[in-house]
Amino acid sequence: MKQNKVPKPQCIVKKTEVLYPKFPVIDFHTHMGKLVLGDGYERMYNTKEHVKRLKELGIKHIVNLDGIWGDELDKMLEKVGDEASFITTFCWIDVTKIDDDDFDAWVIDHLETAYKKGCKGIKMWKVISLNQKDASGNYIRTDDPRLAVVYHTAARLGMVILIHIADPTAFFEEINEENERSIELTMHPDWQFGKPDQYSFDELMQMQDHMIELYPNTTFVVAHFGSYAENLTHVAKRLDRYPNMYIDIAARVAELGRVPYSAREFFITYQDRIVFGTDETPLDYFQYPLSFRFLETSDEYFPYWEDETGPQQGNWYIYGLHLPDEVLEKIYYRNACALLGIE
Repeated sequence: MKQNKVPKPQCIVKKTEVLYPKFPVIDFHTHMGKLVLGDGYERMYNTKEHVKRLKELGIKHIVNLDGIWGDELDKMLEKVGDEASFITTFCWIDVTKIDDDDFDAWVIDHLETAYKKGCKGIKMWKVISLNQKDASGNYIRTDDPRLAVVYHTAARLGMVILIHIADPTAFFEEINEENERSIELTMHPDWQFGKPDQYSFDELMQMQDHMIELYPNTTFVVAHFGSYAENLTHVAKRLDRYPNMYIDIAARVAELGRVPYSAREFFITYQDRIVFGTDETPLDYFQYPLSFRFLETSDEYFPYWEDETGPQQGNWYIYGLHLPDEVLEKIYYRNACALLGIE
């Protein structure tokens, strides 16, 4: 079903089809479980067939962010099965327990157990600060002192924390004709934040800074290009300031591809701090050839969407970055290998 249409451009430009990447790829941001697919995800796909398809696309390893905790973690690991050498699973933190007297003990036991089961990282999601509240009725801040046990334990075990704190800035504004993502927000009204009782985008960025600064021994991968793909100068300043901060490109090709000059310069300057990611599930593989084309080619003014869907983020086209090989290698797999301890 077509979701949206944009005017058909009349300019004739080069079209490069990149079905296979120039170098091996580690996808640091995928979802195989209930966060995106919902309950019953285990019946929606075959893990071996999923891995086979990924290998055909040039993917050598993925991070599955949907480990959760307890029985749900075991269920997810059972779904991964004997493909654990290809799939690294990250667990979650149950922040609804944050007011419990034994929260620290629960976190330590949970993370140590998950680590022994093969989890090399922790996924923390935006619901922590934008939806979930503590017993006092306050939204839980990512820099809340009660979460210190999470960050300290992660550092001790060598577990990476991939954290998604904020969404695009347009999601924090009114849905009107001036909002560049109004079509997307009309389709998903629950994605609009910035309500009177919620943290603003600026407040989320302030607590993100504070969190990373408070725990210098903890490695943070801030999802979706450091939460602020619309402002590369902002992200650059944070990477300069915090050596324990990395970023992924998941679901931000559309944002980055419309500012190719500054994006290319950014990728080259911070080539050691960026990891590849897509936000894909076992039900969709479109982002792979799109991402390869975006990173590898000098193609101009091409759509970031599949023809049958139309643009779902904003009514614009994107440009390729044509990154040097040494930069591509790091973003595709070398940086992720270092973070995950993979040869």
